[in-house]
Amino acid sequence: MDYISVKEAAKKWGVSERWVQKFCMEDRIPRVQRFGRSWMIPKDAVRPDDLRIKHRKENEDA
Repeated sequence: MDYISVKEAAKKWGVSERWVQKFCMEDRIPRVQRFGRSWMIPKDAVRPDDLRIKHRKENEDA
């Protein structure tokens, strides 16, 4: 399995490196691994949803 760094994931997902680290610490990225002080993120991982944003349901009226 190929891995990418926090810096590469941040660029790929359009978020800060700190946000990627937070996703890793909260175990919100499947198969993420800690290697010393660094995180190894699977290359095919998708960005977790931002839990601060409430998503509207499709059936919901405005």
